[in-house]
Amino acid sequence: MEIDTASIVTGLGMFSSSDHTSVIVSLNLFVALLCTCIVVGHYLEENRWMNESITALAIGLCTGIIILLTTKGKSSHLMVFSEDLFFIYLLPPIIFNAGFQVKKKQFFRNFMTIMLFGAVGTLISFAIISFGAIHIFKKMRIGSLEIGDYLAIGAIFSATDSVCTLQVLNQDETPLLYSLVFGEGVVNDATSVVLFNAIQSFDLSHINSSIALQFIGNFLNLFISSTMLGILAGLLSAYIIKKLYFGRHSTDREVALMILMAYLSYMLAELFYLSAILTVFFCGIVMSHYTWHNVTESSRVTTKHAFATLSFVAEIFIFLYVGMDALDIEKWGVVSNSPGKSIGVSSIILGLVLVGRAAFVFPLSVLSNLTKKSKDEQIDFKQQITIWWAGLMRGAVSMALAYNQFSRSDTKLRGNAFMITSTITVVLFSTVVFGLLTKPLVRILLPSSKHLNGMATSEPSSPKSFTLPLLDKDPETDQNDSKSIVRRPTSLRMLLSTPSHTVHHYWRRFDDAFMRPVFGGRGFVPYIPISPSDQNDNQWH
Repeated sequence: MEIDTASIVTGLGMFSSSDHTSVIVSLNLFVALLCTCIVVGHYLEENRWMNESITALAIGLCTGIIILLTTKGKSSHLMVFSEDLFFIYLLPPIIFNAGFQVKKKQFFRNFMTIMLFGAVGTLISFAIISFGAIHIFKKMRIGSLEIGDYLAIGAIFSATDSVCTLQVLNQDETPLLYSLVFGEGVVNDATSVVLFNAIQSFDLSHINSSIALQFIGNFLNLFISSTMLGILAGLLSAYIIKKLYFGRHSTDREVALMILMAYLSYMLAELFYLSAILTVFFCGIVMSHYTWHNVTESSRVTTKHAFATLSFVAEIFIFLYVGMDALDIEKWGVVSNSPGKSIGVSSIILGLVLVGRAAFVFPLSVLSNLTKKSKDEQIDFKQQITIWWAGLMRGAVSMALAYNQFSRSDTKLRGNAFMITSTITVVLFSTVVFGLLTKPLVRILLPSSKHLNGMATSEPSSPKSFTLPLLDKDPETDQNDSKSIVRRPTSLRMLLSTPSHTVHHYWRRFDDAFMRPVFGGRGFVPYIPISPSDQNDNQWH
């Protein structure tokens, strides 16, 4: 693969001019806008309606309007939306940090519910959106779209925006909802990207049973292979750091190796055409379970804040980026002669998104409740409404997939222009409108006092310590509830709930007996507060 400076500059979406000064000016303005988003977001922290994602979108839109006016309609952005920039540089730290900071015990305790929403639910939503697009858009005659394009639309708009959702929901106020939307968001993004890649790799112009089976097999292969690659990368980093013990010389090497190994797992997945989102997510989980406990205490603090900071900056960058690119004149010029049809296409997509999400949230919540012993652990109807609403937002993943599918030939083609502009409209509308209304909706349906009853966690030494468990309620509270309310479980509930406890029990025994002695982890590595080199550095202060 040949890489030169010109291709990198072009990939970053800079102005077409090679003038060095214009590039520097663009970067300076963009970094200044990032700082502005952070400062404004700080002042709006307690605002009932606004959050940092909406703030970044608004600042990006305002900046685009200013540039549009100053250039007399020739350009509206400092940077053009680039799929490579998004998937290669911005998305990895966000997804890795999500896996690295997760409470592992609670995550896997609710793993079946998360997989129901994230994998099965995404497939249901994909089927409904694709089916609706095929039957409605063909009658509207918006352009020359093939069957692969319609299926791609289903995958594009099945991807919820986990970045925006995690900013809207507060895990201290709604810990159970945060956990389910968080887990679903990551698995959902991975499933949508795997679906999208599978669609592009097959000739779907003549679908038959053989192609359908190959499609399903390819999807499962991508899903499983991506997960295994992330696990292997995490275990390799744990083994190297445990055996070579970098901390005895310098914590810098430990931190650098963790960051580079995490990024390497993502790029290897891209190299082998796997789901890099799923790979880096499980790499983060494995690193937090093994690798993080093998480094010195100072390295633990450094990595925790380094990963969180990179994720935070990337999130703000994405929303600012999307806001500025939303006013691209070239794409809007093609559909400007039929604004009514453009609004109609966007409205239909929004309607399909609403129906597609409702079609799996409510039925799968009922199925998930059958596995819960206590009624307090079940997802009640108000919580189901909140989960349905919070997952309606679409973001940069949908934007990137839309650009990938509909920019390969020419964005000036009528069908391609309609789908790209409709994607921009849906992303902006869902993020701003649904994002603005999520906080008030949560406060109306679920008063915060209802969720602030647990103050202990079973994993005090995980990379990110919270006073509330991430993915479950307080165990002591659940025990008290189960003692006070004794119900006779149904045979179906016993069948669904018993195996999960058995799997977790045997996994802990296997982990303690075989995995942790080899790869390290909590309780299997001596506590080392600081490396000798760091001690020498402290003597100079």
